[in-house]
Amino acid sequence: MSQSQAASPSSPRQKPQLSFWQIWNMCFGFLGIQFGFALQNANVSRIFQTLGADIEDIPVLWIAAPLTGLLVQPVIGYFSDRTWTPLGRRRPFFLAGAVLSSIAIIFMPNSPTLWIAAGMLWVMDASINVSMEPFRALVGDMLPQKQRAFGYSLQSFFIGISSVVASALPWMLSNWFGVSNTAAEGAIPDSVKLSFYVGGAVFLLAVLWSVLKTREYSPQQLDDFAAAEPEQEGEEEAAPSPARYRALGLGFTIAGALISAAVWHWGLDPQLYIFSGLIGGLGLLQLLAQWLRRGRFNALDEIVSNIYRMPVAMKQLALVQFFSWFALFAMWIYTTAAVSSFHFGSSDVTSKAYNDGADWAGILFAAYNGFAAIAALLIPLIAKRTGLRGAHCINLCLGAVGLLSFFFIADPRWLLLPMVGVGFAWASILSLPYAMLSSAVPHRKMGVFMGIFNGFIVIPQLLAASILGFLLKQFFDGEAIYALMIGGASWLLAAVAALRVAQPESEQLEADPQAV
Repeated sequence: MSQSQAASPSSPRQKPQLSFWQIWNMCFGFLGIQFGFALQNANVSRIFQTLGADIEDIPVLWIAAPLTGLLVQPVIGYFSDRTWTPLGRRRPFFLAGAVLSSIAIIFMPNSPTLWIAAGMLWVMDASINVSMEPFRALVGDMLPQKQRAFGYSLQSFFIGISSVVASALPWMLSNWFGVSNTAAEGAIPDSVKLSFYVGGAVFLLAVLWSVLKTREYSPQQLDDFAAAEPEQEGEEEAAPSPARYRALGLGFTIAGALISAAVWHWGLDPQLYIFSGLIGGLGLLQLLAQWLRRGRFNALDEIVSNIYRMPVAMKQLALVQFFSWFALFAMWIYTTAAVSSFHFGSSDVTSKAYNDGADWAGILFAAYNGFAAIAALLIPLIAKRTGLRGAHCINLCLGAVGLLSFFFIADPRWLLLPMVGVGFAWASILSLPYAMLSSAVPHRKMGVFMGIFNGFIVIPQLLAASILGFLLKQFFDGEAIYALMIGGASWLLAAVAALRVAQPESEQLEADPQAV
């Protein structure tokens, strides 16, 4: 069956299974998205330090990335649920995001000052999120339940493959092609600049492939499929009453103000204002949404009210995501600094030792993404025996052991070994929660609920940005290696939470012979 046949008006009410290559084409754009994302994760801290950032200030500079996701993804999800164009409902968004992302990626390493670099991270991450959220929703739109987990696993495979190349690209350019990995004080090395140029091109071309090779089901067809498979959708919780809605908004707003006042009064670390701003901002958002309910513009009200109407399984998965992404953000922010200082013995960004350590951190990022690509192929087999929850728990434990072992390994070459566990955790985080979630949300709200679900990725990142620098400074003498220890402990908590997710046995991941 061709993709055009699959999306024709004569399609049967039962959503048809797609072929391997149809799913491949649909997910291929994720290769480009993750190429840009991996370049960001592996090199932005290096760019910030090169432009003069102190180690304890790096989490604050990274705040742009999660904050833009928190704001952008639910909005994009909401409007993509309600969009239909000649390009479909999801494809216009990831095409626009790809164009903007490519421009931002190319400009990022040419930022002349630290604050311009921080601003470009904001623009780059916002654009990446415009592309990323519709890709998640597209799998739920196009695939029947038994193929969705395979679709998300294939996205994880592309994420792993592209991230291997993207993370290692500065090292490869330096060691294989002689491109300089050092520069004068305050200048970005040529190996990093050229890597970002390549990344911008890969991002755009990969997304274009999915846009041109994929056809989407119309809203009417999706309604017909949902009517034929009503048992796949979870039941939404009741929204709070207007009075309780206002009370919650006011309570969060006051709590945020009180925390800010405490930080100011006792002279605590200014990074804690991020945490208080997050709490107060959530309250103000609820009050604004309630006020807008009186008018004709009710998009914000619908988005915020859906937070309270999340199905039970989605709420349980939110806790898993919280601890999972807190660990990831700690790893992304501090691996370069930890490896350079703890394993290579230098924090001087102009020294060869520091830059060798930073390059090796890129290799480690490439390694865990390579192992994630392999893990994406093995996770269906693990889940078939243990179920989705059991498989996710096992993989998160492997990741925890990997991060914790950094403290006990002296030879940086042996750091490749714990990246196996980190790779399994990463592949699992990118696939199994979405496989569990896709059956719990109504098909008409697939985009907005996927966007809201991203909030439980973003909130722990904002919390990490607000407290990790404070914790390291106050309790660990600024040693970045301890951020990785905190991340390992957080993954263990996520593993415990994964076992508590309510998931019917009938929705366990199955190996689909037509999909593989």
